[in-house]
Amino acid sequence: MKFKDLTLRVLTPEGTAFEGPVDAVWLPGSLSSFEVLPGHAPIISSLDKGEVIWKAAGVKSAIAIRSGSMILEDGLLTVCAQVGS
Repeated sequence: MKFKDLTLRVLTPEGTAFEGPVDAVWLPGSLSSFEVLPGHAPIISSLDKGEVIWKAAGVKSAIAIRSGSMILEDGLLTVCAQVGS
């Protein structure tokens, strides 16, 4: 089943840093950076130091992370991360 929408949720120890619909997300994967678009297959990945970048309504935003993990399932991409550079 393909999902036409993509929702990003960025969770940190301090709380939810972002939650909302997005057009695309770029993540600093442990093996290499990668992009997630609506309709992407389910995936789980560890994340390295870098930036989680997302585009929503044509505007790019980012948050710097030190490490983390992500899971994409049913059109919901959840990032759990330690923030900071």
